[in-house]
Amino acid sequence: MQATEQNAFPTSPEAPNVRSVVHWLSRTDDSAALAVARIALALVILPHGAQKLLGLFGGHGFAGTMGFLTDTMGLPWIVGFLTIMAESIGALALLVGAGSRVAALGIGAVMVGAVVTVHGQFGFFMNWFGNQSGEGFEYHLLALGLAAAVVLGGAGRWSLDRAFSRATESSSD
Repeated sequence: MQATEQNAFPTSPEAPNVRSVVHWLSRTDDSAALAVARIALALVILPHGAQKLLGLFGGHGFAGTMGFLTDTMGLPWIVGFLTIMAESIGALALLVGAGSRVAALGIGAVMVGAVVTVHGQFGFFMNWFGNQSGEGFEYHLLALGLAAAVVLGGAGRWSLDRAFSRATESSSD
């Protein structure tokens, strides 16, 4: 393997360079449907992230959320930290379309974790009438569907990823 002067990382067919990985992560087309999925996911998740990170909307803030996730739920600190970051910083990144695939993957992982650790035991339906002991996982399934669309297709129209993708495409010509 050989390192070039421009890129200190070794390059070979087995190890793509950083630029090609970043280009792959940011590439997207001009799809309005992907933009709608990305923005909808961001708008739904961001208030939850603001609860966890900042204590807004009746949330407990960073320290309170970390305490709950680690002490009460028994999650490792890194999982708690990444959960808070995915729902706050990740949702902001989705909103502007920067690093959208990574942000959506993080949010999708949080949704899977929420279903496995808490909501799966309560069945599919939300607790609309207050007759269940907890909330089901239908919300999480919708969020997972939106996240999967962004992970697979990219950020779509009106995104920084799209602008970056177009810039790297034109500079490689």
